[in-house]
Amino acid sequence: MSRDLQPAPDGRRRRWRDDRGSESVELAILLPVGLLLVAMLVVGARIALAGDRISGVAGIAARDASLARSAAAAQQIATDTATTALTSEGLHCIDVQVSVDTSGFSAPPGASASVTVAVSCTVDLSDIGVAGLPGSRTLHDSATSPLDPARDLS
Repeated sequence: MSRDLQPAPDGRRRRWRDDRGSESVELAILLPVGLLLVAMLVVGARIALAGDRISGVAGIAARDASLARSAAAAQQIATDTATTALTSEGLHCIDVQVSVDTSGFSAPPGASASVTVAVSCTVDLSDIGVAGLPGSRTLHDSATSPLDPARDLS
């Protein structure tokens, strides 16, 4: 009996398939899929870490802005605090936007008022460099902090 012929249970002869090179084909098919999965894990991890880090930035900025004596000072303090906090967290932010609602500063002393800070950070994902994955992702956070009702506006 030759090597490439094997008797079948019904008595007919059938050819064995030659498996040479099948591992190379499997590797050529599975390697890009594996690399894509790893890249998706890296993107997901970077977005999750950035989301976790940005979650408290607006709260810190709102707290600092609520201690200011004027709306202009609150705007400047909130922007500086948010930018510094995002930089110190090591995020790859392309664009940082800080929006401060200082309308509570127009309330008279003794009335309850608050300052609201919204922070937006566009995280750069382009260095991962896999086609089909997003190049950036924008994350948002907002927080409100009460103004001191006994504040002196002088």
